[in-house]
Amino acid sequence: MITGKTVLQRKLLPALDFMLHDWLKVDELTSRPRFEEHGRETFDELLQAASEVAANRFEPAYRISDEQEPYMADGGVVTPKETHLAFEAYRDLGILAASHDVEFGGMQLPRTLDLASRVIFGASGHNLAPAMLTDANASLLLEHGTETQKRVFAVPELEFRWTGTMCLSESQAGSSLADITTSAVPDGTGHESDPLGPRYRITGNKMWISASEHDLTENIIHLVLAKIPREDGTVDPSTKGISLFIVPKVLVDEESRLLERNDVTLVSLNHKVGHRGTPNAALTFGDGTHVPRGSKGAIGYLVGRPGDGLRQMFYMMNAARIEIGLAASSLGMAGYATALEYAKDRRQGRPRAATGKDSSQPQVPIIEHADVKRMLLAQKAYAEGGTALALYAARLLDDQSTGSPAEAARASGLLEILTPIVKSWPSEWCLEANSLAIQVLGGAGYTRDWPVEMYWRDQRLNMIHEGTHGIQGLDLLGRKVRTDSGAHLDALGGEVRETIDAAEQVGLRAEAGALAGAWDALLDATEQAWATGDPSEALANATPYLQGFGHVVAAWIHLDLAVAATHSDHREAPGRIAAMKYFFAYELPRIGAWLDVVARREALCRDVNPDSL
Repeated sequence: MITGKTVLQRKLLPALDFMLHDWLKVDELTSRPRFEEHGRETFDELLQAASEVAANRFEPAYRISDEQEPYMADGGVVTPKETHLAFEAYRDLGILAASHDVEFGGMQLPRTLDLASRVIFGASGHNLAPAMLTDANASLLLEHGTETQKRVFAVPELEFRWTGTMCLSESQAGSSLADITTSAVPDGTGHESDPLGPRYRITGNKMWISASEHDLTENIIHLVLAKIPREDGTVDPSTKGISLFIVPKVLVDEESRLLERNDVTLVSLNHKVGHRGTPNAALTFGDGTHVPRGSKGAIGYLVGRPGDGLRQMFYMMNAARIEIGLAASSLGMAGYATALEYAKDRRQGRPRAATGKDSSQPQVPIIEHADVKRMLLAQKAYAEGGTALALYAARLLDDQSTGSPAEAARASGLLEILTPIVKSWPSEWCLEANSLAIQVLGGAGYTRDWPVEMYWRDQRLNMIHEGTHGIQGLDLLGRKVRTDSGAHLDALGGEVRETIDAAEQVGLRAEAGALAGAWDALLDATEQAWATGDPSEALANATPYLQGFGHVVAAWIHLDLAVAATHSDHREAPGRIAAMKYFFAYELPRIGAWLDVVARREALCRDVNPDSL
């Protein structure tokens, strides 16, 4: 078994080992042509190498990157030297392109292994290297870009020579993307024949852009949503008018050689509660600060067809949503590892017997106290459950791209309905895990002498990143569970029932029955929410629906892990069963309160007078 040299790595690697091999059976993927060059040894070497870089560079730099927040200087952003060292170590490892095609510099490793490695880096210093968005940016271009765009822009990103962003939000248009005002006009005669794609001049402002300016690479590739005006100067007010453009910070030629600065300008940095090591900024495009090719306006290259930008961007957004869930789980794992180690070492209190406490006896480690065990079990259930859920989604991505037609169709349907849960459930409950980590440490927990307060601050952003809970709930109840007359919901139900049957066969009958009852309650709430056919009634309680749905899914994942544990002698197996037992005893009963308001279409939040708030 692979091992790590720090407390965090020693906790992460065995958990990942069990999930990958004993549960998800990733070794079976090597029978598929895309992965036939790999095996268990390759997979273990990847995670071991990731763990060593994370321990040597990311863990030491994590606190420094938080305390020495990036700052503006000379129109750019300066980051600490420790961030540079972590970034360079990650780049030298060559792991960003791990799951991509060999022709684009990749290793054609399963996506499941790729995301498992990101658990390690996410727990060790998520804010140190803008890898997630860069990979998602490059992946979008590989899916929707021209061959030239792939070679010129995506390949340097996958080599981590350049980084990438997604520029959607504007100050007046956060999640309401139909209201964006950034515009794109053809850049003179011959603009359609530019070898890098139809060339436009982009003008507008974008807000909340992670890693949009930094001193880590020589170029940053922005993917920008903008609207192309009609001949009369008007624009389509709906999302159908949105197009997608490649807007590099520095213009390049067909060989990816740097030419001149584009008209992209840093306006300000946003000072966030967490993720302080990752610069988050407001940008302006085309204000004339720079004059590329002698004219005002940022030069951008159209991706695909005009008006197809939002559909293309969802390719990047859905990938990012899975990785946000993974990042949330990673931070939950980091806090749990710290709290567990602290609870083993910290001595306080004595066992209480029928005759009271015996003060003559030595104090015991706090892990001996039932309430501390409760908090640790909760963290374990949230963090490891969230990690397993995200890795399950990654396994579906592998099936979607390399499985048989039936496997690919099954995976696509499950990803459709699970993506809102993968993003939201770990974001909410691993925040609670990080809060419990602070609680386990007591007074030490809210000091900066320990990292758990930093984990909590970093974690708080994930409930907002890539769509709030409200947006995910509307997507789930308003669209995903109703698609194709509920086909995706039925498919997920089939998976849940397979686990129920398997659990009964290994003696986990009580939990199998509880999950069956929870699934039936979820189906009933779904039906009752839409009983009147009125979206305003159904969707008024979309967020409680999301919470209830998420807990049912988490219970299913925990029970499936426990079934695998009953067939395994892995050292993690007893912990998998303990986490499952905790979740079914303390967590699954919560769903009644959430699903009840959904089923009765509670009108309070919809109808309350704003003057009463």
